Amino acid sequence: MNAIEIKNLKKNFKDFSLQDLNLTLPQGCIMGLIGENGAGKSTTIRMMLGLARPDGGSIRLLGKENPQEDMAVKNDIGVVLDEVGLPHSATVRDVERIMRCSFKNWDSDVYWGYIKQFGLPEKKGFIKFSKGMKMKLGIAVALSHHAKLLILDEPTSGLDPLVRDEIIEILNDFTRDESHSILISSHIVSDLEKICDYIAFLHKGKLMLCEEKDILLEQYGFLQTTAENLDSLDPAAIKGRKKLPYGAEAIVDRNLVPQSFDIRPVTIEELFVYMAKDN
Repeated sequence: MNAIEIKNLKKNFKDFSLQDLNLTLPQGCIMGLIGENGAGKSTTIRMMLGLARPDGGSIRLLGKENPQEDMAVKNDIGVVLDEVGLPHSATVRDVERIMRCSFKNWDSDVYWGYIKQFGLPEKKGFIKFSKGMKMKLGIAVALSHHAKLLILDEPTSGLDPLVRDEIIEILNDFTRDESHSILISSHIVSDLEKICDYIAFLHKGKLMLCEEKDILLEQYGFLQTTAENLDSLDPAAIKGRKKLPYGAEAIVDRNLVPQSFDIRPVTIEELFVYMAKDN
């Protein structure tokens, strides 16, 4: 079973359109949804959660269409948005009481285990939490009702590297269970490169690519050469380019470039940046 199946998804706004989005996330895997601010990542997630109505296409989560209308499916999905929406005055104990009544599979022992692990204060109101503390509390909630699918929108944005690394390790641990899956959106591509099995790249509302991370790293490479040499290549081989004072550099498809060229490995972040520049 696939954790997520999105087919021909559309959403139109006055100054932005999400166009024919197709995504499939196999169960047990992590997909990174990357793109610049305004690329359509949050819009996609809001439609998956039933917070916005699509103008076309279909969404299936955990095998169910219209998952926002199925209470059983909603219990199996953990959500963390970029702004964690909890009552300002609520303490972690208040949050536990609220969530215990919200999820049939709520596990208080798991929740308090994360509260202790994260070092979150029990008596301080949510409004006094730092951004990192708020995000940790949101993740503790998402992981405490035995969810099978986590949907995370910019969970590491604005956090210091130590906190980001801690959150990434927790997400890695979550998918050690092969029935668990994660969709995580971020513009911090280096975070996603550490943990994701699949990468989907949105740019200006259009899906530029969606592929296994290891295949992308194997297929594409970084080439630094003269402008003349670059111009001699098959245009289809060049996925993004940049002029330099004394030459040029580009992201290229290794399969379409002669072996005589010296191509070094590429990072997902470089692939993202160069493809975005060229479109």
